[in-house]
Amino acid sequence: MWINEQRERLWRGVLVALAFLVVATSRDANLFGLFPILVWCALARSWRTGVVVGLAILALLVWFVVPRGLGWTGPWVPSALEIYWVYSVMAAVLSVAGLAVERLPRAARPAPAMVSAFTIAGYVVLGFVGAAFLGIMNMESKPRDEGVLPGPAALQVVEGDAGCGSGNCWRTLDATGDRAPEVVRAHLASRGYVPRSEHWCRRIGLVVAHEVCADLSKETPTSVHVTWYNN
Repeated sequence: MWINEQRERLWRGVLVALAFLVVATSRDANLFGLFPILVWCALARSWRTGVVVGLAILALLVWFVVPRGLGWTGPWVPSALEIYWVYSVMAAVLSVAGLAVERLPRAARPAPAMVSAFTIAGYVVLGFVGAAFLGIMNMESKPRDEGVLPGPAALQVVEGDAGCGSGNCWRTLDATGDRAPEVVRAHLASRGYVPRSEHWCRRIGLVVAHEVCADLSKETPTSVHVTWYNN
């Protein structure tokens, strides 16, 4: 009995600690990512099912947090908002599957169905509300660093003005140094930006793409002005 109790505490403690480590070391430090892990640890009754499903949810959390934190881009990299609604829905599906396994004959005594349903539905709804709220707020907020900052180490980079107008917000910087325009273009390319007509743009997002574009202007052999904005 004592061994079983220690095992039950151990897998939950390790899982929560790993999830907290992932969130705490991410660029956004999004604590919402902990909700599905905490809920699953509270609902699971069998340590075998608890560990398997818990690790699957933890893997989802890593996928939704780490690539963006490393500055990776592409259609397989989740956007900052998708951790609220896409991640929560996927974690909910895994949790429901795990609880269904626990209801099989000779499985562990499952948590009450109504409690499980309302708890899981609660964080999914909270995720959608959070995504909608932040989406509206982001429409009127300045873009993040978006891989443009920090700028190339070989150049002197001075952040300029920022503002909003005509339904869009932007930030600027001035970079000076040897072959500044070429160095900035190489820097943007290394951060996932691709040339598109007069703009450099990059996209991330699994379901709803988040696109940021950067424009280069006032170019001289030793200086360039960069403006970036959410497209």
